[in-house]
Amino acid sequence: MADLRTRFDELRAAEAADPADLDALWADLDTVTVEEVLGPWLGGDFATGHLASRVLDQIRWHGKRFDSPLAARPLVCRGEDGELYSNLEAGGGGEASLWAVGFRGEVTATMVYDKMPVFDHFKKVDDDTLMGIMNGKLEAAFGVPELYYFWLERDL
Repeated sequence: MADLRTRFDELRAAEAADPADLDALWADLDTVTVEEVLGPWLGGDFATGHLASRVLDQIRWHGKRFDSPLAARPLVCRGEDGELYSNLEAGGGGEASLWAVGFRGEVTATMVYDKMPVFDHFKKVDDDTLMGIMNGKLEAAFGVPELYYFWLERDL
């Protein structure tokens, strides 16, 4: 497990993360259940140069909050006043839900946006850290077809 954590930390800290290396790490991680991802999460991404990273910086993305499988808040942002809020506008006017969904031959917890044609798939680095891959119709959502790689840490 330490090897996986080391690889994750190195890719997270890298000035430029190669999607091939991120895919290799993803393949080695364990799947996660919907119940395991419930709660608040602090988020960030890997430096792949994806447009979503700039968009999330602009809206001051803090992370995600999963209160229940049908009450997922994908874009918890920090307002000018420092308060956290669910940014419905940036999410296309909606929030999300959590489901067990097949991706790359495995079933894992996946967040399905209410109003955007994309999915966030999650796998476990450890009990308090997740790796995520956003896929779907990314060209419709962001104007680019490439997958978006990100991470979540429990926001205690």
